[in-house]
Amino acid sequence: MPLITRIDNYCSYCERKLECSLAVEHIQPKGLPAYAYLETTWSNFLLGCVNCNSTKGNQNVVLADVLLPDRDNTFLAYEYELDGSIEVSTSLAAPLQAPAAELLRLTGLDRKVTSIFDDNQIQIIVDRVSKRINVFGKALDMRGKLSKRPNDDDFIDTIVALAAAEGLFSIWMKVFVTYPEVCRRLINTYRGTRESGCFDPITQAPVSPHPNTDALTPGGRL
Repeated sequence: MPLITRIDNYCSYCERKLECSLAVEHIQPKGLPAYAYLETTWSNFLLGCVNCNSTKGNQNVVLADVLLPDRDNTFLAYEYELDGSIEVSTSLAAPLQAPAAELLRLTGLDRKVTSIFDDNQIQIIVDRVSKRINVFGKALDMRGKLSKRPNDDDFIDTIVALAAAEGLFSIWMKVFVTYPEVCRRLINTYRGTRESGCFDPITQAPVSPHPNTDALTPGGRL
């Protein structure tokens, strides 16, 4: 599937690994008559999990009013906290604060614990907040172990493999920000991340604005 090849099998919004329930996400929903013509338009596609897709639903999306991960460097827009919350970064320029918050609102990533149940009231989706807390714990544990053997190349590979299996790229990058080699391998392992141009190939530092090589509109604001 070209979308997976381009952006890997993670939710474009919450960053969780999607082993199943993977769905093509229409940024501007095809369910609204105004956007029906975009149903097969490549630039209107991302990948979404059940939580983010169901929350976003058929809400009207005004592109100028929201930051999007395929055209803005949203890695810089948010702070991931140990309690599983996501906040708009206080370092974000004032004109971008509202668009950053709008993405969280549209997808429900500004909410506390939520669950998705099937018709038999059996929970089928792990809550996004709980998942972030869990991954934070794993990442911090691995960082503690790495601090005792910082030059262990095989252990770095183990960390990156775990990160790829768990998802939540932004949390791993935050936890290992002082370990550039880990960051380099994380960026190279998550398909499409290096190719996006959002990280410097030498220092691994985030690049802003997004290069937006696909010339998506609006784009390159962050």
